[in-house]
Amino acid sequence: MENIKKSFKNKKILVTGHTGFKGSWLSLWLKELGADVSGYSLPPKNNPNLYSILNLDLPETLADINDKNSLSRHLQKYKPEIIFHLAAQPLVRESYNDPVGTFQTNIAGVWNLLDLIKKTPSVKVVVVVTTDKCYKNNENGVPFVETDPLGGYDPYSASKACVEIICESWKSSFLSEQGDPVLATVRAGNVIGGGDWSTDRLIPDCIRSFISNEFVNIRYPNSVRPWQHVLEALYGYIILAEKLYNFGNKYSGAWNFGPNMENQATVGDVVSIASELWGTKNVFKKQSINNLHEVELLRLDITKATKELDWRPRWDINQTLSETVEWYKKWHQGDDMLIYTINQIKKYGM
Repeated sequence: MENIKKSFKNKKILVTGHTGFKGSWLSLWLKELGADVSGYSLPPKNNPNLYSILNLDLPETLADINDKNSLSRHLQKYKPEIIFHLAAQPLVRESYNDPVGTFQTNIAGVWNLLDLIKKTPSVKVVVVVTTDKCYKNNENGVPFVETDPLGGYDPYSASKACVEIICESWKSSFLSEQGDPVLATVRAGNVIGGGDWSTDRLIPDCIRSFISNEFVNIRYPNSVRPWQHVLEALYGYIILAEKLYNFGNKYSGAWNFGPNMENQATVGDVVSIASELWGTKNVFKKQSINNLHEVELLRLDITKATKELDWRPRWDINQTLSETVEWYKKWHQGDDMLIYTINQIKKYGM
């Protein structure tokens, strides 16, 4: 980690989507590494939200990723060397409610950014965050590798598959000269951790139910997901960015970051463990299922990241859930969550 600290010290870094759950964790971690971080995002959507709780003091632009003029002004003003692009509509079920908005934000948004990067000579590295759901999933149980076909049944998954194709096209078309930025895409599993209050996400739904002493309503208790703590995925992104900055196109392309196979679990198992950790006996009841399609089996092969980046998961499912539930307990008790969140990063291994 010392090499990473040296690499990020005083680096100018832009995090798009910095007001979101993952963006807030990433921005804080980068600040703790000594980076000069700026943010570009819409204001936080939920209340409470991690960004406001941490009260991060970042130079920022609160605007839509589709506002190309505003994004251009931000790039010209802050001149980032490294960009982590997280700004997106990130929810599967919301994509059914607003498919046009999902495609607009996730597809046109990334193209706006990439097009502007061509005119921003300060940029050396771009890490675009997509999803494990970008793969064409026939649910045969075989873990996905980075070269597997892309697809997406629902609008969210399809939009992220499009982002992967756009990034590969942009890289092939416009990054042919020495000194051009280097680009990678990252596909994480089902990321959980303290401070997520999104709708239709399992852990926030659990916490809200625990606090109100109600059952957790879930749709598919037997669905298997690649659960991982948010710090696991972000550590992968950070390692990758450092490699891209120092070694260039050797590390460009797509990367999976997920848990070990033995640490994947069903939705029902996650709710039961979280319930026990919270100290409640109210577990879950199965919700009536509507016609919206959701995959029931999803696994990632992380061999490439473990071999080429020397990245590997540190926390198993039990510790992942323990750290996550404990964060919400501390918040519920009124603790100083900035200090607690920084200490959790240090505990993981900063």
